[in-house]
Amino acid sequence: MFEFLPDNIRIKATDSYKALLQADGVSLSPSDEDRLAYYLSAAQREGVMPDDYLGQHPLLHALHAAEIAVHSIGLKRDSLLSLLIFHAGATQLFSEQEITDDFGADVNKIVQGLVKISALLQQNHIGESDNYRNLLLTVADDVRVILLLIAESVNLMRHLKDYPDEEQKQQSSEEAAYLYAPLAHKLGLYQLKSELEDLSLKYMEHDAYYLIKEKLNATKRSRDEYIAAFIGPIEEKLKAAGLKFHMKGRTKSIHSIWQKMKKQRCGFEGIYDLFAIRIILDAPREQEKALCWQTYSIVTDMYQPNPKRLRDWLSVPKSNGYESLHTTVLGPQDKWVEIQIRTERMDEIAEHGLAAHWRYKGVKQSQGMDQWLAAVREHLEDSDEPTTLEPAAAKMQNDVFVFTPKGDLMKLSPGATILDFAYHIHSNVGNHCTGGKVNGRHVSISQELHSGETVEIITLSTQKPNAGWLQIVRSPRAKAKIRLALKETQVRDAAYAKELLNRRFKNRKIEMEESIISHLVKRLGFKETSDFYRQIAEERLNVNDIIDRYLEIREEKQEAKSKKADTQSAEEFFYNSPEEQRARDNDDVLVIDQNLKGVDYSLAKCCQPIYGDKIFGFVTVNNGIKIHRMTCPNAADMRLHHPYRIVKAQWSGKGTSRYNITLRIVGQDDIGILNNITNVISKEERLTIRNIKVDSHDGMFSGFVVIMLDDTSHLNALIKKLRTIRGVKEVDRW
Repeated sequence: MFEFLPDNIRIKATDSYKALLQADGVSLSPSDEDRLAYYLSAAQREGVMPDDYLGQHPLLHALHAAEIAVHSIGLKRDSLLSLLIFHAGATQLFSEQEITDDFGADVNKIVQGLVKISALLQQNHIGESDNYRNLLLTVADDVRVILLLIAESVNLMRHLKDYPDEEQKQQSSEEAAYLYAPLAHKLGLYQLKSELEDLSLKYMEHDAYYLIKEKLNATKRSRDEYIAAFIGPIEEKLKAAGLKFHMKGRTKSIHSIWQKMKKQRCGFEGIYDLFAIRIILDAPREQEKALCWQTYSIVTDMYQPNPKRLRDWLSVPKSNGYESLHTTVLGPQDKWVEIQIRTERMDEIAEHGLAAHWRYKGVKQSQGMDQWLAAVREHLEDSDEPTTLEPAAAKMQNDVFVFTPKGDLMKLSPGATILDFAYHIHSNVGNHCTGGKVNGRHVSISQELHSGETVEIITLSTQKPNAGWLQIVRSPRAKAKIRLALKETQVRDAAYAKELLNRRFKNRKIEMEESIISHLVKRLGFKETSDFYRQIAEERLNVNDIIDRYLEIREEKQEAKSKKADTQSAEEFFYNSPEEQRARDNDDVLVIDQNLKGVDYSLAKCCQPIYGDKIFGFVTVNNGIKIHRMTCPNAADMRLHHPYRIVKAQWSGKGTSRYNITLRIVGQDDIGILNNITNVISKEERLTIRNIKVDSHDGMFSGFVVIMLDDTSHLNALIKKLRTIRGVKEVDRW
């Protein structure tokens, strides 16, 4: 089979291949093996087989990924053949019909799905979004493609340490963390999910990974001793009750510990539930629930349970088939310990997800595979995660998923056009859209989009919306933005036309009277004054002609007035209402993007920027532009996942605004220290204390002070003074 490979690779490939053939449902017929050998040797002979796949030989990668797919997920013959054919590059030599004739329609469908998705992943970098999961589902005709991608990601992460390209390591780690680990979790493949999370953390946050790993190694002995002391009495009680079981202590994954450390904002030593105890019962199917609850009763009689941490997935299993009973008890040394109680059957489902669930249903092999694959697709498509494995409607079947030129993925409504996409990005982009490029090809604004395409919008500053655009777009959101733009255009046109008329009237030294203008509008046949002004702005009406008509009407009115000098006409009475002016504090101290002023914005609460901070703007979905500090804790996440929403921002003038900021102060809890702090703050000019909150523990205090001030120079001076107070250890902006 692999005679054409170098000896060192051939031996490994042959051993892996033979081991796979011994697995359930993977055996190949003599015809399969003959045709596969022919495909592989032809690919090698014709030079289409790659020499390397991210540090591995492509056939070794395919075989290792197949081992994971077979043993950890439950895939069979078709998946092994598909991986080998695809990674050999044989699709460049053999047509879809040839692959179908030689290996069957399912193998061809999987291979073509791998080809499509591989092309997408090469063109676009995967980000953190459910849209990527849905894109894969729309492109992959066979759900086994998704399962094989999970297996490939696991194998790739296992061997990534040998690959020299640091940028590729980062990209593969992000794909594993943001796409494949969530998919594995959704399918109940918890073992693979934890492995993907840990390995991706190793490359994405190297220091955090090795810090936790070293801490775990350093505390392993004491942890093992504690687990042994904890489970010893439980084992005695369970044996005395006549239960058949085995127990194991499981340390939480490095990724899980890191997430807790970030959430709780503490060090490694602050995480107390580093491990969980699993009690796995050997029980007949009909007695499973009863024996699990009996075990729960025994454990909670010995150790005090936390009722808030009871999780009953026996009565109602998770949507991916997971069944177990979880509780947390207070063990020796007042440490909380998580207990997981389940049976052998439940444990296998927990490790291998939906594949094990369907194996335990006792259906025939072929029928079981079909049902299982159908359940996998329905489960992946259902973002709401129902509580059972019953079929769910495919909610995203017609949605369109397209990429921006930077590789960001956007979800659009069915039938979306270039213009829909432009308005999805931003109202200004939509308002000035003249067309676009789809996969590098120029198209019009009405071009319909399809999943997987890369779309670029072309704009022109002189372009503006018209009523015909409402017939082009499909999404209600785009229609609403066009209507709003049309109204804004109407208001601007009216203002421009009025200004033009006023200027021309003054040039000819003619006083313009509103009553005569109203009369003129009606005489010209306009029902709405706005239509009159719009035609002036569009130069469809000549301003000089309008003035001439105005003078004619004025003369008519004067003649009528002279004829009725003895009586007062209602037409002669003119009430001049003073225009209501609303005082507005011109305190626009920010310039957004390309020297734009007057743009609505608000200051982000997460980082509380003030005048003098280095800042940027972030375009939100519903709340306009939010201004953040460059050092905002959320800045890295926004730049990674939504770079197209970031706009430049800078302070343009100090204005009269004052800003809220929060200071965190830590120090020794000495008598009078709080008075010293408040005295220093209260002596500062143009500074107001809004709130103070202080906690004291073991002779130390930490507190938060919310103050209102002018700018960063004032803030820095205040921080410097506070740090000189005796007993104050730290003063930081929060």
